[in-house]
Amino acid sequence: MIIIPARLSSSRLPKKVIIPINGIPMIIRCAKIAQQVDDVCIATDSQEVCEICDKYGFKAVMTSSSHKSGSDRIKQAADILGLKEKETVINMQGDEPFLEPEILQAVKEKIEELKDNNFCMVSCYKEINELQAKDPNIVKTVLDKNSNALYFSRSDIPYNRDNQPHTYFGHIGIYGFTKQSLDKFVTMRGELEHIEKLEQLRVLENGEKIVMIKVKTRSFGIDTKDDLLKAEKYAKENNL
Repeated sequence: MIIIPARLSSSRLPKKVIIPINGIPMIIRCAKIAQQVDDVCIATDSQEVCEICDKYGFKAVMTSSSHKSGSDRIKQAADILGLKEKETVINMQGDEPFLEPEILQAVKEKIEELKDNNFCMVSCYKEINELQAKDPNIVKTVLDKNSNALYFSRSDIPYNRDNQPHTYFGHIGIYGFTKQSLDKFVTMRGELEHIEKLEQLRVLENGEKIVMIKVKTRSFGIDTKDDLLKAEKYAKENNL
């Protein structure tokens, strides 16, 4: 099951998940991608989002307006849907309307491979350039030799003290769980996520692993008006 959290309030770009891009609401574009890979449900706190999903034939469930993270929202949705412990749950962001379905498929397959572990969480990363590495809106990650995440930051990590040739990795905000590991994740607590404003850091701070998959993608998140203009142009140029 792919669950897309869709909180209507957004400080930088109000009501962004229902803003049309080339005529199609952003959340619907995301759902159309997700349905190529698995069953889809939108988890929202807005009746307006529910009505839009119904119009386009997508399932939506109402969740609390007090959730502090998308993962808390999809956990409630998974409970409402009655998902079982070993079922795959993918948290797809509602502001990634051009994400390739192959990436979701890769996350799904990796979770299936790891689902008998005590705790499993999967995410993705891509290569980025040095300029992107300095952008605090692009989350960076560093990995161990086994492609597990060592850390995530809004800063450019690792710090390149001697300006040596180095490849930076940008995090792609997709999270794969089993229902069991999602339940465990939302009970974890840590200080680092509050400093960086990155919820995945609670996993590392609590000594668990996040398995990372390297991908190539042309997708980009939409957080600002400039991003929205870029998305509109991209959709029209590519007949999307």
